[in-house]
Amino acid sequence: MELNQNFKGRDFISLHDYSQKELLYFLDVADFLKKQKKAGGNIEYLKGKTLGMIFQKSSTRTRVSFETGIYYLGGIGLFLSSSDLQIGRGEPVADTARVLARYLNGIMIRTFSHKEVLDLAKYADIPVINGLTDLLHPCQALADMQTAREYKGSLKGLKMAFIGDGNNVTHSLMYAGAKFGMEVSIACPAGYEPNAEITANAVADAKVNGGAISIVRDPNEAAEDADIIYTDVWASMGQEAEAQKRRQAFVNYKVDDALLAKAAKDVMTMHCLPAHRGEEITDSVMEGPHSAVFDEAENRLYTQMAIMALLI
Repeated sequence: MELNQNFKGRDFISLHDYSQKELLYFLDVADFLKKQKKAGGNIEYLKGKTLGMIFQKSSTRTRVSFETGIYYLGGIGLFLSSSDLQIGRGEPVADTARVLARYLNGIMIRTFSHKEVLDLAKYADIPVINGLTDLLHPCQALADMQTAREYKGSLKGLKMAFIGDGNNVTHSLMYAGAKFGMEVSIACPAGYEPNAEITANAVADAKVNGGAISIVRDPNEAAEDADIIYTDVWASMGQEAEAQKRRQAFVNYKVDDALLAKAAKDVMTMHCLPAHRGEEITDSVMEGPHSAVFDEAENRLYTQMAIMALLI
């Protein structure tokens, strides 16, 4: 497959930055890479290229999928924790960005502050990939869309219900659903709604692409006739001090078999992992016939390979 060169040098910070056509192309490339890898075909689009991987937040899926992904593409990944970089000792992001850009072909960063990613992209003249911030998780949402398309055939017109906190995963799923013309219904308790600016952007994107965004209180309302039911942990990394308070606030927002009964008969259930089984999702749902959780985790590898192959 000859890749479209128009993506070279771009950053991947938010799905909102890309058109529906561009995002569909990412998915097509991810599907191709998945098929080629499983067949043992040559996919070394990044032979001799280097990716710096900055981790301010610990990770399982993000680190392993990016590190193996760049390797499968013929390149090399360098794991850089905050303790490995002078940024952890107060060096400005602007300085770090300009130095790393002279050594590397691309940077992936997983961190707390979204501004840190924006600053890195501003000062580095190589592609910057948002591996996760407290605001957005675009790589996860793109993998979710690849998985949903595999299961459902197409994305436009699907109803996706997200049950839980209006967090970074929710934000990127809203953008993804809006871009692909899906109906996205977020069920969350008062005080835990998605970011207002992101909601407004997603609503605008949805209008352009024939989708819809809604925020409701009742999980049963969101789940009604849903093609996809999605959830995430109630307390994200960095919110551990709020864990008990959040358990009380979200006690009625568990994805269980009773909630699935409200959805379409062929509903697929998704979770970005790690899961707190028995809290936001039950074992019976995680391990049940509707679960796409581990296919979803696998597809992080292929969508991120597509991002790297196209941008770097």
